[in-house]
Amino acid sequence: EVGERMEEQTASLVEHLTELRKRLIWVVAVLVVAMIGGFVAARPLILYLMHTEPASSIVSLNTFSPWDAIRLYMQFSFAIGLVVTLPFAMLQMWLFVKPGLYEHEQKATLRYIPGAVLLFLLGLAFAYFIVFPMAFYFTSNVTRSLELNEMYGAAQYFTFMFNIIIPMSLLFELPVVVMFLTKLRILNPQRLKKMRRLAYLILIIIATMVTPPDFISDILVSVPLIGLYEVSIALSARVYRKQLEHDRQWLGETSEAS
Repeated sequence: EVGERMEEQTASLVEHLTELRKRLIWVVAVLVVAMIGGFVAARPLILYLMHTEPASSIVSLNTFSPWDAIRLYMQFSFAIGLVVTLPFAMLQMWLFVKPGLYEHEQKATLRYIPGAVLLFLLGLAFAYFIVFPMAFYFTSNVTRSLELNEMYGAAQYFTFMFNIIIPMSLLFELPVVVMFLTKLRILNPQRLKKMRRLAYLILIIIATMVTPPDFISDILVSVPLIGLYEVSIALSARVYRKQLEHDRQWLGETSEAS
């Protein structure tokens, strides 16, 4: 019997890994196709961003290598592909965990996908319009204070931009991720409250890493991130309460039937 159980568990694990592999292949395939489309759409987007603030305040953007233009195309095609692929990747994640969920949980978790996309776009806007200009103008002022000539490479400028806006956009996914993990009973509000101090510390460190080293900038970024964590706790508590109510109803029905 023990040998049969181990064989069943091994077969189940292999089946799950095979299913996960299939989902990941689909995500990668969609990402590649989206990147090809992003490669086509990259040129007008690059030209637009080069003629808007803060890039328009620079005298000129230069290339320091024959590969810089190709690097720009690749950066933008990946960013566009990431935005396009995000909803599909989340759908594949939902399809992977769907068999282990109740019917009402399947419907509830499916509704997280539009919210996740919206939060990602909000994070993208917050990072590009607030955090990125603050960081750029701060570094630019430091350069001028040292009486150095500002001669920026286009690839380096946009790498600096993407290093800020992509991590920040992903951080804005925190409430949806927490709700999803709570629905899967991996997290709960009590555990999140116990982790609050550590979470605050990590979020503040992240805020100081992507912003200029001044108190005001750190506060402007830290407060929204900490707010997102508190919202995540509240949403987790809401999901957790519904789970407890459902469990009580199920136990009540089971006891009545017995």
